[in-house]
Amino acid sequence: MTLSNRSSQMLKGILSGCILVLLSKETLYGYTLGLKLEEIGFSEIPKGTIYPLLLNLEKKGFIEGNMVPSPDGPKRKYYQLTEKGQEEKATFILEWQQLQKNVDTLLNEQN
Repeated sequence: MTLSNRSSQMLKGILSGCILVLLSKETLYGYTLGLKLEEIGFSEIPKGTIYPLLLNLEKKGFIEGNMVPSPDGPKRKYYQLTEKGQEEKATFILEWQQLQKNVDTLLNEQN
């Protein structure tokens, strides 16, 4: 299934929230974040999508990245949540739960 432009824009917002949730559990670098997202079902994400989202989250102060030496080659930038990011993650979860409830209500009325 190919994502439409509208679906792609909506997905970016959801992915940003999912990245915050993943980083609240452990410190990760971009490639492993992509793998984690694939593991939970986001297999249609273009490879170039994650890094701009990380940059945006970092600019907003929700995450911070630190360069760490890698035994496999060049240094990797590992990301972790900031205090501001913890707050944003909590907001994302509440908003997602409300949105999910609203859409479920609408879909259940269709049956």
